[in-house]
Order: sequence, then structure tokens, then C-alpha cells
Amino acid sequence: MESVYEQCLPYELQLNNIQHQCQVEVPVIYKGHQLNQNFRVDLLIDNQLIIELKAVDKLQGIHQAQLLTYMKLTQIKTGLLINFNEAVLKNGIKRFVL
Repeated sequence: MESVYEQCLPYELQLNNIQHQCQVEVPVIYKGHQLNQNFRVDLLIDNQLIIELKAVDKLQGIHQAQLLTYMKLTQIKTGLLINFNEAVLKNGIKRFVL
């Protein structure tokens, strides 16, 4: 189900003229060496907000760590972790600020 939401949310952003990028690659640099492996941010909004999408029974610490890692690597200070597997969507939205 997560992949469906990854298509619907960008469509809504486009309809509302909100600048965004999907599946943005984030290079991983270890001790000054860029690794062959990159991370992928689900959504980057106006180069100011990272959105990580989930469709899980319950958000776990690993999901938070994933978003915080992306935020640190990109130096983007605000992120949203959105779990679409909630009866009321607002209960599945967690905001993070570095």
C-alpha cells in the first residue's frame, strides 16, 4: 500500500502547485569517502521538508531513525513521518525538527 500513497501524495502536491521531488537520492559519505550505496528520500518539498511515507501497523524507532538520518545527511531541519495505516490520518503524522 505504501507505493500507492507514494503516487497519490505527489499528485496532490502537483494539483496544489507545491514544488516537490520524489525518490531523491541522498549520497552516503563515510570518513570522506562516498559509498556506492545511496539512501532515497520519499518526498522532498521545496528543498525544506523531508517526508517519509509508511503504511505499517505501528511506527517504530527504526522509522524515526531513518528520517533523522536523511535529515542529518541533507542538512534539512524539518521532517514528517507519515503512517497511512491509521483510522484517522492525523494520528499517523509525526513531525521532527533538528
